[in-house]
Amino acid sequence: MEEQVLNNQTEQKMKGIPDMVMETIGLKKSYYLSDMEVPILHDINITVKKGEFIAIMGPSGSGKSTLMNLLGCLDRPSEGQVLVMGKDINSISESELAKLRGLEIGFVFQNFNLVSRLTALQNVLLPTHANRRIDVNVNQRAKHLLELVGLDDRMEHRPTELSGGQSQRVAIARALINEPAIILADEPTGNLDSKTSVEIMELFSELHRNGSTIIMITHNPETSAYADRTIHVKDGYIENN
Repeated sequence: MEEQVLNNQTEQKMKGIPDMVMETIGLKKSYYLSDMEVPILHDINITVKKGEFIAIMGPSGSGKSTLMNLLGCLDRPSEGQVLVMGKDINSISESELAKLRGLEIGFVFQNFNLVSRLTALQNVLLPTHANRRIDVNVNQRAKHLLELVGLDDRMEHRPTELSGGQSQRVAIARALINEPAIILADEPTGNLDSKTSVEIMELFSELHRNGSTIIMITHNPETSAYADRTIHVKDGYIENN
C-alpha cells in the first residue's frame, strides 16, 4: 500500500493540491416545517488539512449527520461556506458539485451500500461510471485496491457471499477508486462486531499513515481514539475543535 499512496502523494503535489482540503466558515443549516424554521447547525467552523484523521462525535440529534451531508457535498448550507479543495459548494452548479463529490470525496457507509447483484470488483468500479480520473486504468486500479484490502481472492464474490468485515473492505476500496482528496466515513464500524471493528479501524489507520485524509463520523469513543483530532458536536454547535 505504501508505494501506491506515495505515488498518489507525488501526483497530488504535481497537481498543486492545497494543504487545506476542506473548510467550513460560519456554516449554518436549517430546515422548514411549513413556515417554521428549524435550525440544525449553528456557526460551524472546521478546517481539515491534507493527511489529517478527524473524528466527529455527537449524540443522536446533535446535528452530526446533517454536518456529514454538508461535508460530503450531499446538501448545501443555509448560510456560510463549505470549501472543498478551495471550491465553495454554494457557488457551483449541480453538475460541478456532482463532479467535485465524485472525484474528491470517497464515501464509506455504516451499511456498506454495496449493490447485491454485482461482484466485489464491479462494486469497486461503480463510482467510475459517473466520474473518473483521466489516464487511469480503473480496472487495474480496482483489482489493486482489492488486493490492498486483503480481498484478492474475493473479487468475483457478491455481497451475500462476503462477511460484514469483507463488505466494508470492498466499500473502502470503492471509496479509494477515484483517488479522492478526502475519505468520508459514516459510522464505518457501526454494523460490525468488536473484533472486525478493530480490523477495519487498523485499515483506516494504515491508510492514514500512508497519507490519506479521513473524516469519520462516529458515536464510539473507542473508534474515535484512532483519530488525530476529535470534534464534538452537541445541539448543533461545536463544543471543541
